[in-house]
Amino acid sequence: MGPGPLATSYDDDLYGWAMEQAAALRAGAFSAIDRENLAEEIETLGRSQLSGLVSAWRVVLLHMLKFDHQPDRRSRSWALSICDQRDQAADVLADSPGLKRRLDEAVVRAYRGARLDAARETGLPLHVFPEECPYTRDEMLTRDFPIDPRT
Repeated sequence: MGPGPLATSYDDDLYGWAMEQAAALRAGAFSAIDRENLAEEIETLGRSQLSGLVSAWRVVLLHMLKFDHQPDRRSRSWALSICDQRDQAADVLADSPGLKRRLDEAVVRAYRGARLDAARETGLPLHVFPEECPYTRDEMLTRDFPIDPRT
């Protein structure tokens, strides 16, 4: 006979607990479900999707700021990083379309971090970078970043 309800502790073995919970759900063994911890893990999964979107846009915005504030240092790697992170953001939104209602929040959070990162990476004073995101969502998604092919 298999293990009984909650045979694996959430606190002691997260992986084992998760596998047991998935098996119990599939089997319809709802009395074996650790509802409180399972609900928390599902919410955490949703938050991680939002964090993934914020992270991708933070990199996009960081490189946009650097591109605009350091024209003499523009590089192919910045443009490629922007393209890559745009793709990452698009993938997150495709997997989690419910995040679309939180896009404004994601941009605010991403820009706040990108602004600090830009000041650290460029050595420019923080006040050089606008306090609020200077880019529209359309610019974040579609703006071209032409660079000198020699760079």
